[in-house]
Amino acid sequence: MKILLVEDEPPLASFVKKGFEHEGYDVTVAYDGRTGWSLYEQQPRDLVILDINLPYINGVELCQRIRAHSRLVPILLLTALDSLDDKEAGFAAGADDYLVKPFEFRELLMRARALTQRYAAAAGQRQELRMADLVLDLDAKTVTRAGQRIDLTTREYSLLEHLLRNRGRVISRVDIAERVWDLDFDTTTNVIDVYVSYLRKKLDRDFTPKLIHTVVGMGYVMREG
Repeated sequence: MKILLVEDEPPLASFVKKGFEHEGYDVTVAYDGRTGWSLYEQQPRDLVILDINLPYINGVELCQRIRAHSRLVPILLLTALDSLDDKEAGFAAGADDYLVKPFEFRELLMRARALTQRYAAAAGQRQELRMADLVLDLDAKTVTRAGQRIDLTTREYSLLEHLLRNRGRVISRVDIAERVWDLDFDTTTNVIDVYVSYLRKKLDRDFTPKLIHTVVGMGYVMREG
């Protein structure tokens, strides 16, 4: 999932970018409206997040340009402007959502997921996570490898989804415990290692390339080969 973030405050832009990348999104940042428009023209994105008070081209005008270019991309305005008039102007320009600063990243993430899922459903697209010949279908909650269906338990599915959303990143056992099990990590248990072993048997044992790798002393990473 590719996101274009147009935000002129570098610390905030970095915070939002890191947050989405941690969830497996690909984020491109522009620090002014003119650069944001240029980047969008070069490659349309799955989601656009805009500040309003931007140099050169403000967020409302940029929203209008993007919306005139495409009706198929969700746009979220992320701004300190909180008056009803500001919100009305944003929605009139074609924004799908409006979030006022300061904000909790978790809320921004929930709104972003809701927007992209809604647009994908409207376009008849399936939401999928892919690596090599492995496909995790987020709509049907199914997993296939090389076209062969792989039956997973609910916990195995959640673990695989988390690893795929963070493909290429080394994920620690603490991170997995907090995000997949929703609990504090108990260093005396090997439950995470056991479930990773279950996934390997189902996903890697009879297929190539191997996708789930152990990084000794650090955790696990999904990559090809």
